[in-house]
Amino acid sequence: MSDNLLQDAKEEVTGMAKQGMHHPSTKPVLTGAAVGAVAGAVLPVVSWPIGLLAGAGFMLYKRLRP
Repeated sequence: MSDNLLQDAKEEVTGMAKQGMHHPSTKPVLTGAAVGAVAGAVLPVVSWPIGLLAGAGFMLYKRLRP
């Protein structure tokens, strides 16, 4: 992969959008989003949408830069 994180993320998200659940990153990113949403709902400082985005973003980053 190239050194450009934003370009890699764009390619990964585009692949996920085109292939849906058949793309290897879709399930881990959705799992991260769900865990983040639950954590956001439980924690008093963070709301669930912020947790959802943070969880999905973290898992996408881990897929791009293991």
